[in-house]
Formats: sequence, C-alpha cells, structure tokens
Amino acid sequence: MAKLYFNYSTMNAGKSAVLLQASHNYRENNMDTYLLTAQIDTREGNGRIASRIGISEAAETFTPGEDLFAKISARLAQGQGEVASIFVDEAQFLTADQVWQLATVVDDLKVPVLCYGLRVDFQGQLFPGSAALLALADEMREVRTICHCGKKATMVIRQDAEGRAIIKGDQVQIGGNESYVSLCRRHWREAMAQGN
Repeated sequence: MAKLYFNYSTMNAGKSAVLLQASHNYRENNMDTYLLTAQIDTREGNGRIASRIGISEAAETFTPGEDLFAKISARLAQGQGEVASIFVDEAQFLTADQVWQLATVVDDLKVPVLCYGLRVDFQGQLFPGSAALLALADEMREVRTICHCGKKATMVIRQDAEGRAIIKGDQVQIGGNESYVSLCRRHWREAMAQGN
C-alpha cells in the first residue's frame, strides 16, 4: 500500500544519506526509483542530491510553481520500467499545493513518496512544505542528530562569520556547516538571546 512519508530533522542529521541509501536498496533489488530535489539548492551542482559523507546522485529538480503530479505522471508514462518509489530531497521547499500533489500521486497512482527535509527554520518556524507534510503525511520519521551538549538537536541556528546566531533574515538561505548549527531547544534559545 503506497504512503506519503515525511522524514524530517535539523541540518546535518544525514537526511540525504538516508534517502540515497534507501534509493540504493530499491535499485539493488531491481526496483527503479525517481529522485527529485529543489532547484534552489545548487551547493553540489544543479540536480544533485549529496550527503556530507561523500555520496551523491543525480536527480530531477522542482521549482515552487511546478505541478509535481503532472511531472511524476509524465515520468511514469515514459515506459522506462516501473517506478517503485519516489524520493524528494529538500522537501521543506515544497509548496502546500505540491504536497497535496504528492499525496495525490500516492492515492491515485499508488506509488510511495518519501520526502526528506527540515522541519523548522533558523527562527524556529515551520517551513510551508514541512507544515503541509506534517498535516498530510501517512507516516513521519525523525532523523536524529545531537547538539554539542549530547541532547537531541531539534532546532537550528544560522550563524555569522564570528559564530553568532543571526536572529533576522529571509527564511531561505542555502548553506551548510559554515552557516548552520543544529542545537537542542535550550541551547538554541541561549544562542538566539545572544544573537545579532
């Protein structure tokens, strides 16, 4: 039975590595997968899902206004073999409409869709795509990482060049370890209180 999954965490938890491993497991068993990632994230090049541990794979990209039901339907109609599962990286960049489109893929086309992304931004606010996935996903899984204190990290700060938390700014700024640090809620609160 096909389901819509949301695998969420903070930055640097290994979401992309988990996605790539899961896709590999399908392919190793002769089941094709279809990989999608947000066009806005070009850190590893356009149309590439990459993990900090050094594994990566090519993927098709999506933009905020794109109809994902139509895109996936077109891919399924190409006749290049049956697609056993669809994987979406950087799912926080989906729009609410796109999450509904993915849910329709699951319900009407009977293909599982596994989304991987951030739950909250650096200000502790839900991303629109994440909020819709939290509302619509059939199953949710937390990919865990830890704060420097050893507790589970549930929040992330955006930091400046001196390592101070940035407390204002656009919700989306593409970056990695140089820009973001995952923290437990207590240490996030302390960092934000001292931020600029």
